[in-house]
Amino acid sequence: MTVPNALTIDVEEWFHVCGLPGEPAPLQGEERVVAAVERILSLLADCRARATFFVLGCVAEQHSALVPAIAAAGHEIASHGWSHRLVTGLTPAEFRDEVRRTGDLLERQTGRRPTGFRAPQWSLCRKRTPWAFPILREEGYRYDASLSPLPFVGNRRGPRGPHAIATPAGEIMEFPPLVTPTPFGNLPTGGGWGFRFFPERIIVATIGRLNRRGMPAVLFLHPREMDPAGPRLPLSPLRSFVAYGPRRSAEGRLRSLLGRFEFTTLAHLVDVWDTA
Repeated sequence: MTVPNALTIDVEEWFHVCGLPGEPAPLQGEERVVAAVERILSLLADCRARATFFVLGCVAEQHSALVPAIAAAGHEIASHGWSHRLVTGLTPAEFRDEVRRTGDLLERQTGRRPTGFRAPQWSLCRKRTPWAFPILREEGYRYDASLSPLPFVGNRRGPRGPHAIATPAGEIMEFPPLVTPTPFGNLPTGGGWGFRFFPERIIVATIGRLNRRGMPAVLFLHPREMDPAGPRLPLSPLRSFVAYGPRRSAEGRLRSLLGRFEFTTLAHLVDVWDTA
């Protein structure tokens, strides 16, 4: 039996970089997310693939036709929060407000309330933000995709496959991003700079190993990765590389993987896991 994988897109602007002073603010006349998402939608249509789009509430509000267009193309709309602030910097009340505010807007724009969530920069943590998971469940979310098995931004010893997290409000499914285990630690091959930096054969082999074990691979993409010539914030060289990656588009590699493997939405994978 073919194991479906999931392609996920974090719908945010090129200037949504975590950890900077204040909240990211639109730079007038320099928004590029709509054109980049349109390129992603065209690619998915060519490859007849469906994906999950984790949308920032502030982006959905500013570009009110964007989310309806994504949904009309048959893709899942999920929540990326409202402001792109790290969850570790929010109080429980602020987190609930962001989640609810984004859910309300996405429901108005599509007619369906989102059931999936991803935190900016993988900033949920079972030790530091244990209160976030029951809030998500109470707000109607069935799954989260925020726990990365990588050092610095997650737990390098964390599970690499889907698993349930028990909360006082009920279980919530967790879908970590793809990483490649090595003797030196997990490599970030599932998205971001690592997706374009490491050889494609490593990503193909990692997906294949997971699928043979009956596990899905979860890839992630930012719209700016389809826009390598786009603007970048003036960051230190290391910070810039981590935030933006190499100056090459993810399109060719993504098209290749969509041709090799089956991809679906995370909502579909939740249904599969619930009935397995």
